[in-house]
Amino acid sequence: MPTLSIVVAAYNEEDVLDLFFARLEAVLGGLGESYEIVCVNDGSRDRTAEILAAARARDERIRVINLARNFGKEVAMTAGLDHARGRAVVPLDADLQDPPELIAEFVRLWREGNDVVYAVRNARDTDSWMKRTTAAAFYSMLNRVSNVEIPKNAGDFRLMDRRVVDALKGLRERNRFMKGLFSWVGFRQTSVEYERPRRAAGKTKFNYWKLWNFALDGITGYSTLPLRAATYFGLAFAVLAMLYGVYLLIRTMMFGADVPGYASTMVAVIFMGGIQLFVLGIIGEYLGRLYSEAKQRPLYIVESAMGFDDVEE
Repeated sequence: MPTLSIVVAAYNEEDVLDLFFARLEAVLGGLGESYEIVCVNDGSRDRTAEILAAARARDERIRVINLARNFGKEVAMTAGLDHARGRAVVPLDADLQDPPELIAEFVRLWREGNDVVYAVRNARDTDSWMKRTTAAAFYSMLNRVSNVEIPKNAGDFRLMDRRVVDALKGLRERNRFMKGLFSWVGFRQTSVEYERPRRAAGKTKFNYWKLWNFALDGITGYSTLPLRAATYFGLAFAVLAMLYGVYLLIRTMMFGADVPGYASTMVAVIFMGGIQLFVLGIIGEYLGRLYSEAKQRPLYIVESAMGFDDVEE
């Protein structure tokens, strides 16, 4: 059993992998700790699989899992955690925006008794104004409605003790929001601040549509507040409708019937229809996630693996 397991989820990262391995191996070699590097190829369509195979041929401490298709970063990271053997595990992106040099500080704080050491960006200057604004709003709202505290400006880059990883391996939900799971399991956690550089090479695989869906997974996975809000909306408008009905009844009894205006009627119908569709959409999000969980499909399918005696799908 190695001391450290580095888990790397890669999707179309051919431009940066050689640089990544050179820098990571230099850092790990200076630590004086036994280690392994578990690489998960998340259905890449470029030369990522070939580069990982060549790295494995050069160094047997590099172990490779090729997934049958692209399952997404959260699931690919889960596959790496499932097969990491180290006493401590570090998820690490291949784009080098999370500097491997920070692992030495992680190990020091872990030796001092911390179960989780996570990295926190002290600035988001490498992100666009839109991404900084939406990220701040998302985490602020999520921490208000969630039953767990999720650190702001903290990504997946962290060190986790073996017992934390074993606890995470027991959580097999299909719609995975790993930052929430990392916080949900608890244990003694501490943070390290760092400056996040720009991507070393290649292009990011995230866009605003994927980030939006990612945010939905986070909110619906850790809070039922949207469902409660739908209930409150329905109750509020039911009360308003009842009061308005009483008002119309009294006005008719006092002043006689009048012909209602077409514009006001259409505004009321369209507004109420929009509210109903909005509420149904919220319910649909939760029902869709329940449907995914009920099917009980495996989180991922392994196409091939190198460096593993027995890989479970």
